[in-house]
Amino acid sequence: MQHIISILMENEAGALSRVAGLFSARGYNIESLSVAPTDDPTLSRLTLVTRGSEEIVEQIIKQLNKLIDVVKLLDLKDHPHIKRELLLVKAQADGGRREHLKHMADIFGARIIDVSPKAYTIELTGTGNKLDAFMDALHPVPIIEVVRSGTMGIARGDVALRV
Repeated sequence: MQHIISILMENEAGALSRVAGLFSARGYNIESLSVAPTDDPTLSRLTLVTRGSEEIVEQIIKQLNKLIDVVKLLDLKDHPHIKRELLLVKAQADGGRREHLKHMADIFGARIIDVSPKAYTIELTGTGNKLDAFMDALHPVPIIEVVRSGTMGIARGDVALRV
């Protein structure tokens, strides 16, 4: 089962490395990872997606809580939550492809954020399934480059990952 674990941690050199090291040392896989500072510059929020049984994820959470850099964590599976990804895709936009790309961007609520004589760069935010569907809809347009953020998530309502 997929788990989205949000971790509030010290914004210090090596903190991310210690979290990733914990996973690799125990043979756990990280499906996606997103990290950035919070509104408090001394803290970062790391969103990590992993898969495993309840017992394995419980063990992962116990091990994460032992890390000195981890201030607090939350398994979003235990709470109603919102999850999103960001997609940036650069596609060939010459000839008749421009209209197809514009049309698909409109349908999916994407934005064309860069235009050149031969390429469009498109930005889309949504669930992983929405991003996958958008990529499928772009065919047969040749894709030049794709960047995806991985999952970010936040609990709904008044549940918050705060100190």
